[in-house]
Amino acid sequence: MATVVIGGSSGLIGTALAHSLRADGVTVMRLVRRPARRADEIEWLTGDRPLDPRLLAGAKAVVGLNGANIGRLPWTRKYRRILRESRLGPTRALATALRALADDAPAFVSASAVGYYGSRPGVELTEGSDPGTTFLARLCMDWEREARRAGDSCRVVAIRTAPILHRDGVLKPLIRLTALGVGGPIGRGTQTWPWISLEDEVRAIRHVIDSDIYGTVNLSGPTPATSNDIGRSIAHAMHRPFLVPVPEWALRLVVGRDLTESVLTTDARVRPVVLERTGFEFTYRTEHEATVAALAVTR
Repeated sequence: MATVVIGGSSGLIGTALAHSLRADGVTVMRLVRRPARRADEIEWLTGDRPLDPRLLAGAKAVVGLNGANIGRLPWTRKYRRILRESRLGPTRALATALRALADDAPAFVSASAVGYYGSRPGVELTEGSDPGTTFLARLCMDWEREARRAGDSCRVVAIRTAPILHRDGVLKPLIRLTALGVGGPIGRGTQTWPWISLEDEVRAIRHVIDSDIYGTVNLSGPTPATSNDIGRSIAHAMHRPFLVPVPEWALRLVVGRDLTESVLTTDARVRPVVLERTGFEFTYRTEHEATVAALAVTR
């Protein structure tokens, strides 16, 4: 029976991925940052000891999804450091252990984000596009560099994930604002926001695990959408207005420049070229379909 080891299994994506794998009879081993309490748990990162490579040996894949919540506000200097350390440290630990296994290393599917590209209005962004210059872009570059420490003997895949259209993902603060009747354009509102549903995120990760894909893969929906498109879909589903704009200067004042530039006003038309080329079929092809499904209502 195949085994997949997951770091970051308690988060939104990790929880859904573990459930999906187990439903199909795959053994899931969870890396936990406390003493193991169950047979499917492996303690790690609780002291100075490196991760024992033998704990990963024989697995089909190791999936690294660790990282503090990007959506937490504000990004203070201290929290920016947490964002970096919570990603780079665990990724380095996994890559170091996998490198020690050499030719016997499982595949390493390591999280990254479409924030890698920064804000590039009017540019179609594929896996081969250059990185941006925002805080999040620089973080993603360092994150992927740590994953590549696993070495040439290991199949390493950096999954550049778009914001998840889910009640507990990027939709959470937007739902709250819309429910209060103050939903509206964020900044100019016409910026292209990459997106993906949680269902397709999990299916795409499994597609990567089961294929011979390596390098970088954009996990982003196939149809472009603007910030306004997503906001209006939420408002329509909740039968609430979409009227009150939030100017960019106000965003910078309230949540800070880094979060504003890296996430809220970024303009990035990201294409999932590798997924489409390797035969992946999306369950939700538009942001409206994904948003309506996430809110569990029909149009």
